[in-house]
Amino acid sequence: MAKSEELIVVVTSVGTEEQALDVAHALVRGRRAACVNIVPNIHSVYRWKGRVCDDGEMLLIIKTRASQFEGVRDTIQRVNTYELPEVLGYRVDKASPGFAQWIEKMTAAPRAAAKPKPRRRAVKPRKKK
Repeated sequence: MAKSEELIVVVTSVGTEEQALDVAHALVRGRRAACVNIVPNIHSVYRWKGRVCDDGEMLLIIKTRASQFEGVRDTIQRVNTYELPEVLGYRVDKASPGFAQWIEKMTAAPRAAAKPKPRRRAVKPRKKK
């Protein structure tokens, strides 16, 4: 069971809904995140390459475990088209036990299906000659 100290929220932003969905699906499919909230219509003002920029973006709020941070970061950097994607991780101080367990389960490696035991061939007794 995940302790709330092991849980983190990762925040990133993207420029389009398509990018948001690409990042969210890659993280959840890859079991890097249990859930990604996509918050549309945020407005960002920032300095980039010597000028002040003013852009519309989408904010992604990613729920996962601290042990998944590097994988989340790598996925965001691979899928996001930004030259320098924002990837900020925040530790969770408190979480409901059921939600913490759900995050643990959703971000754990899937258990390998038990391999069926090979069927034993019945050995027929040899006929005496």
